Amino acid sequence: MGRTPQHPLVSQFDLQQVLEALVDPVRRSIVAQLDASGVDIPCGGFDIPVGKSTATHHFTVLREAGLIRQYYVGTSRMNSLRRADMDEAFPGLLDAVTRHPERKASHSATPTG
Repeated sequence: MGRTPQHPLVSQFDLQQVLEALVDPVRRSIVAQLDASGVDIPCGGFDIPVGKSTATHHFTVLREAGLIRQYYVGTSRMNSLRRADMDEAFPGLLDAVTRHPERKASHSATPTG
């Protein structure tokens, strides 16, 4: 196993831990970026407004909740969204979290008529 960190099994997912991981906007952004990209992303490849040590904390919280899987390719720590596992454990949760922001804006708009 070497440098690969441990990941929880689907049977070990805890809804409270997943929700606590997703409450933070930086972590939701990481999940949304992974979902939108459709490919695995190295830790340094995310557009997030935090420093390296804070980013490391956010990735750890997401991994320990089961939302992402981390592994190494050379010296890069890669991140993949565990969508199938999350959909199995909590159907619809990731869809709700990763909805496009423009839907929220149009939903709250009031008619001018």
